This record gives sequence, structure tokens and C-alpha cells, in this order.
Amino acid sequence: MSSVPSPALVGRASELRTVIDVITRPPAVVLVEGEAGIGKTRLVRAALGHVPPGDRAVLLGYCHQIREPFPYGPVFEALRDIAGRLPAAGALNPVIGALGDYLPELAGALPPAPPPLNDPRAERHRVFRAIRALLAAVAPAVLVIEDLHWADEGTRDLLRFLIDQPPAGLSLVVTYRREEQSGSSLGRAYRHHPDTTSVVVPLVPLDVTDVGSLAGALLNRSDLSTGFVTRLHERTAGIPFVVEEVVRSLADAEEPEALDRVGVPLLLREAMAERMAGLTSAAVRTVQVAAVLRVPAGEQLITAAGGDSSGLGEALRAGVLHEDPGGRYGFRHALAQQAVYDAIPGPERRSAHERVMAALAAMDSPPLVQLAFHARQAGDIEAWLRHGTAAAHRAAALGDNAMAIEIIEDMLDDPDLPPAERAPLALKLSRFARTGLSHQRVVRMLRHVLRDDFLSPEARAEARLDLGLVLSNQAGDTAGGRPEIMTAVEELTDQPSLAARGLACLALPGWGTESLPQHEQWMARAEALVADGDNPELSTAVLVNRASFQAAIGAKDAFAVAETLPVGDNRLAVRREITRGYANLYDSLITLGLFTEAERAAREGRRLAVETGAEYCAYLIDVSSIRMEWLTGRWEGLRERAIAMSDVVAGTPQIAVDVWLVLGMLALATGEWDEAARHFQGAGLDAPDNGYVPIVETAAAGMLELHLARGALDDAVAEVERAIFRLRRKAVWVWGAHLIAPAVTALGFAGRLEEAADLVEEYAAGIAGRMAPNAHAALDAARGALASAGGCHDEAAAHYARAREAYAEMPQPYAAAHAGEGEARSRLARGDTGAGAAFADIAERYGELGATHDAARCRRVLRDIGVEVQLPRGRRAKTSALSQRETEVARLVALGRTNKEIADVLFLSTRTVESHVATVLRKLGVRSRTEVAPPS
Repeated sequence: MSSVPSPALVGRASELRTVIDVITRPPAVVLVEGEAGIGKTRLVRAALGHVPPGDRAVLLGYCHQIREPFPYGPVFEALRDIAGRLPAAGALNPVIGALGDYLPELAGALPPAPPPLNDPRAERHRVFRAIRALLAAVAPAVLVIEDLHWADEGTRDLLRFLIDQPPAGLSLVVTYRREEQSGSSLGRAYRHHPDTTSVVVPLVPLDVTDVGSLAGALLNRSDLSTGFVTRLHERTAGIPFVVEEVVRSLADAEEPEALDRVGVPLLLREAMAERMAGLTSAAVRTVQVAAVLRVPAGEQLITAAGGDSSGLGEALRAGVLHEDPGGRYGFRHALAQQAVYDAIPGPERRSAHERVMAALAAMDSPPLVQLAFHARQAGDIEAWLRHGTAAAHRAAALGDNAMAIEIIEDMLDDPDLPPAERAPLALKLSRFARTGLSHQRVVRMLRHVLRDDFLSPEARAEARLDLGLVLSNQAGDTAGGRPEIMTAVEELTDQPSLAARGLACLALPGWGTESLPQHEQWMARAEALVADGDNPELSTAVLVNRASFQAAIGAKDAFAVAETLPVGDNRLAVRREITRGYANLYDSLITLGLFTEAERAAREGRRLAVETGAEYCAYLIDVSSIRMEWLTGRWEGLRERAIAMSDVVAGTPQIAVDVWLVLGMLALATGEWDEAARHFQGAGLDAPDNGYVPIVETAAAGMLELHLARGALDDAVAEVERAIFRLRRKAVWVWGAHLIAPAVTALGFAGRLEEAADLVEEYAAGIAGRMAPNAHAALDAARGALASAGGCHDEAAAHYARAREAYAEMPQPYAAAHAGEGEARSRLARGDTGAGAAFADIAERYGELGATHDAARCRRVLRDIGVEVQLPRGRRAKTSALSQRETEVARLVALGRTNKEIADVLFLSTRTVESHVATVLRKLGVRSRTEVAPPS
């Protein structure tokens, strides 16, 4: 067999240029996908070879088929060698200190470790932020994570976090096998950050010409026959690695028939067998040990498991084994490992796994996952169960709940699992899932478990409760989860504490499709179950939900109930429940329009979150604060803050709805209608029965306003009917504060005045006696809309004026401007000469907020009545700076809007817009609309 050099990168010129271009323009994300052996790693290495030495750090991390419960291991593996690029510890972001235990090699170069949070989700997010801050500190850098298809869910979550908002100097490169993924390699549809250079590079098999070029480079020949190349392509399917292995195994390449000796479909197996045949018995034994180990291992472990140091050196020199960073040895490719492993006779494989188990068990800290794997392969079921269960508990203790779930799932999937072990494992799975983040496979597994009849009634009820909680919380499927919780509650007759937990979840009225009386019944049952109990944590949880319940509906005793929370209790679990209560109160008080009280609840909640380490509750408060800022008119930079918050809550759909609502409302106010519609769908309109009803109803109000702005009256009325149906079904009318006035307007436009009048009265009755300033101000606005639709303009102006004053008092400046606009229109309709000044004032208020579409609508009225409109002008940094109107036009051009669409949004003629667009292009120095970037 001839000796051949390492092959050139063949057939990948375009892909190579793309990867080089992207990684040299950070922040950047490159996803390289393709089947095993297609050349993903080779492409990445070639691209890194074009990065000037010392120009940026190159950090390499690898995912392995068998992994131990070390959270985010591939990323930490990549970070271990960056000490030389770190600034002094005092110059680093203090949050980086959270990585000291994960990166002991860098402990002396990192800031002090912050105190523990005692909340796995909060700790997880702090670690994510610390990793991002560390990468920012060593930037510019290229972080390469190989073989993402073998990654744990925690690593995927971390990479999603980095991809959603990467540090400015980071280029992230990820390789994975597409065929081994169920959907996206990152677990959800990949949407890169708008400021990130991003590309997906799919690698496909080589064509005949490229196979010939690769084979020629391998054999250092340019005279390969067409027949040989064609046959080689047929036999290898154009997969570069298989081409390489087959060609390396050939004695000659004179005839196409030479390839027949390799065989199909065992090409790679036979190629590896040929290479193994030239090794001594010591080297063969060592290679086989490496194949049984499956993951790269050190020399000591390989020899302890039956290998040989001299054999290891021989295998390395022959290119059968490959040295990985850190003095570990394994195969260059998983296909090679599998080929060797499959060639070992069955009894010898079993004995080899037993030897590996003994070597692993003798280590100071035995890798439990590997022990479980090798025990299973050796047929030792008792050891498999022992090590597997221990591995799951260790993973959970380390905060890697996703891996704990994965281990138990795999054990439950095994057909040789003893029947007596299924019930205990099924309950372990459900308990891990209750507090974990993974849900897709867990839901499937729990449903499968519940279909079987091996569980006791008590275990079945607990598993069903956990399924309901996972569906309702992690999966965001309240429509599917709540019936499971209801069934479980009825089955948990002998476990009142678990039943109370389920009932307390059902009782919160913002979720589900049940009416308020039904929620009240559940709340009362939960309270009864804990009344005589001795579980302070559970009793506090139920009391928190009662306070949350009263606040959510605007009950006047909500504050009195909240004052009974045991805030002086020193038990950590109790105080965390109280923290959750303040987060819930903050959310509900914002909805009610009690902003001063809401801020007090937020301050108390944040204080308790710091004291108890319940940072997750602090995140809930932060997300609600986005909505608070929108309502109270703090719009400066709000869009950017909302987008930044979205990366924190991307994996928790119930929390994210506030962010999408606010982004939708901001887009509506600036005439970005397609964007607004998309955000409103994300806020819950895509599946309203699954959503958080107060937010869903507000999103429906935004969508209704959007339909009215577009002149789609039929769509607007349909939106009204759907939203009012949900309010009537739930019977919590205070949640319709944003909806009621535009609903009456839409019904009035449709000529359905009697129906509109009935709706106003129904709403008035529904909020009577409720502690809800927002709802009462909305009632005045709705009465103004009803009077206006009936032509009673004096009455309408009076109602609108009361609404405007009430909103201004809260304060809600945007809602106050809307009410003021209604008042001005009513005054104009009755011939009031001061209406023009009122419109000018309202236009200015809209403009100050940034509601450019609303401001343009008022200025259109002023033009129609002959009042000169003067746009406010800011200071210009240079003569080519855009005016305010040109900035508005540029923003819509950057969004891809046509001149007609821009004219509709800004209430201008198409000809005027054409003139503005031409000026924008000239001032920005660009040739076409597609080159216009959104103004900053």
C-alpha cells in the first residue's frame, strides 16, 4: 500500500471563502452542517489556517458521544487555555468570578467568586452571563464547538444564549450532523441577532469531478482514469472521509476493479481492517481498547483497560489513532472507531467492557456515565442500574438536570430494563422534569409511562401531576397540561400536599379557559388541604397564590392578604415563595394601573431575591418592568432593552410574552405593522387558550388597533368578538382595559351601536368595585367612543377628558394622548375653534414618546383643517443629517416598505414620499433603497 499525504481541501472553495469571510467580521455565527465524514472539521481547520497568527484567540471545544455530567463541558474545555489573553482580574467583569469552580486552571486570574444563589435557574443564567463576559474579555476570538449533535441540552442552551447576543468580538463556529437532529441543531428554529454576521454552511457530498481531484491529491497523481474515478464516486457516495479511507487502503489505482476489493457497504470497515492488519498484536489490542472506550482517553486509562504503551505509540505513528489536545488518544473520526469496534468478536467486546469498567472504577472520581454505559454493554444489568441512577443524581446535583433526565429516559427506553425497576425510574424522571428545563422527550416519556399499567395508583397520580406541571410550565402548553393536573388532583386523595400543589397551580386565574368561580373553588380547596398541615413552604405557596389571585382580579382586599405573608420567616424556602409572591403582585398591579404600589412590590421583590438567591424571580420582575416602562412612557431606549431582555427569556414562552407585547405596541406606534402583528402573535394570539390572559387581551387590543389603522374593519370586528368572548368566559373584566375603547370604536364603525352600548354597560358592571384605575379610565374612554359613534360630541369630549385626566394621573402618557386625541376629534366635530391647538399639543406628546405614526395622524388632521404643521427639529451634527421626517421615512425604507405603504403610515402623498426617499438616498450616500440601514 502506497503512502499518501493528507489531502487538500477539495470541492469546498466557496464554503471556505464564506467561513473565512464571516469569522473575520465578528460578532459572527457559522453553523457547519453535514453528515458524518463530509469534511466539517477539515473545512473549519482550513478556515482557521487563514486567520493571521496572533490576530485572535482560537478556542476549541468538542462534544463526545459519552459524556459525564459536567455542565457546559465543551465550552469550558475551549476556555481552559486563555490565561495569557486575560486582562488583570480587577479589570474583568465581576460576574466572571462565577466560573472559578468550572475553570480551576484560571482561578488565580479571575475575580472572586460571588456568593451562591441556591437557585439552579438563577445560577445557570449567571454562569451564562459570566461565560459571555469572559469571551468578551479575550476578544477578538473564534470559539469552535465540534459535533454539536452529541451535546447535552445545557450546552445547547448556552450556545443559543451566545448566538442570540454574542459578544462584539466573538466568532462562534459550530459543527454538527444534520441527520442526527430532530429539527434544528440548537433545539429551535435558528434566528440570529440582527447585528450578527451569520451563515449556515451545509456540506454536501462531492461530485465526480471533486472525487477525482481528492483521489488525485491523495495519490499524488494526475492521470487517474475516468472509469476509476466514476467507480470511486459510486462506491463512496462522494463522502470525503470515506474517499480518503478507501484510497489509503488501495495498493494501486490502475483499474476500476481495484475498488471491488473494498466492498459495499462495508468500505470503511474493510479499509480500517487493512490498516489494522499491519499492526502488531500490542497495537491492535490498544486500538481495540480505544474503540471500546469510545471517547478519547489518556495513556494511563488505556493501559489500565488492557492497552499497551508501545502499542499506543505504534498506532499513533500508523495514523490509526490520533492525539487530541490534553494528551488524550482516540480515533480521528467516529466512523473509524465504529469500524474497529464492530470488528471485535462479541465475547471479546464483553470482556473488554468489563476491563474498562474495572479501570474506570479504580479512578479517584469514577465517571458514572461511562461506567453505566460499559456495564450495559457488558450485560451487567445490576451495575448498569446502580451506576446509571447514581449518574443521574450526580448530574442533578451539579445543576445538569437535562442530563439527569436523559440518563433516566435512556434507561426506561431499554428493552432489558427489569419490570420492577420501571416504576421507580419513571418517578425519578418526573421529579427531575418538574424542576428542569427539558420537556420534549420528557413529555413523550411520561405519557408513555402513564399508558403502561406497572405504576401504583399513587405513583401514577404523581407522575400525572408532574406531566401537567411540565406541560404548563416548561412546554408552555397550558391547554394540554391543565387537564392532566386536574386529573392528578382527583387521584391524589392520599397525598394532600401534592394535591394542594396542583390545585394552587390551577387556581391562578390568568391561565386556562375556566371561569373565575372555578378558579375560586380550586383556591379554596388548596387552602383547605394545607390548613391543618405542617409544611410551611407549601402553606406559604398557597397563601402567595391567594394574594396573587386577589391582586389579579383587582379585589380590594388584595393588599390586606399580601400583608399576611410571613416576610419575617427566616426559612429560605418560605422566603423564596414570598419572593415569587411579590413578583406576581408587581405583574398584577401594573395591569391594574397601580403603579406606585407596583414599584413598592418590585423593590421588595428585588430585595428578597437578593437575600434568598431567587434571581429567577428578579428576572420575572425585570420582564414586567419592560411593560411598566411602556405604560408609563419611558420609551427612550425601550426597544433595545426589550430586545436585550428577549435573550434571557427566549426559552420560557410564558415569561417572554411581556417582551413581545411591548415590542408589538412600539412597532404599532411607529407604523411597523408587519412587525407589530408578528410580535402580537408571539405575545399569545397565536394560541390564546395557552396564553396568559391579561397579556393576550392586551395583545388583542394592539391587533385591533392595527386592523383599524389598516382600514380592515371586518378583521377588526372579528378580533373584538374573539377577545370579548375570552373576557366573558373568564369573567375578569379588569383585563380588558386596553381593549374596551377600540372595541367600541370598531363596533361603532360597523354600525353596531346597540351592541357597543351593551358592551360598555357589561364592562362597567364587570369592573364595579374593583381596585383598577386603568380599567376605570378605560371605561370613560369607551363611553367617549360610544358617544362619538352616536354623534353626541359634547358628551364624548367630556368622557374623553375624564379619561385623559385619569391616565395622566397614573401616569400613562400614551393612553392619555389617545384619550386627548379622542377629545380633540369630538371638539373638532362640534366646531370648537380650539381643537386645532389641541391636536398640535397631542401630536407633540406623541412625538416626544416616539409614536411617529400617531403623531403623523394628528398632523394630517391639522393639514386638513388648514393649520400649518411645523415638525420639531433637533440639532444636526452635519449638513447631511436627516430631518425628523426623513428619519421616519428612512426607518420604513430600511424595513422594506414601498412608497405607498410609507405614505399610508405617515399620512403623506406618494409623491411626497418619493421626494423624501430621494433625499434620504442622497444624504446617506447610497444608490438604492436596499442599502438604507435603520437610523440609530
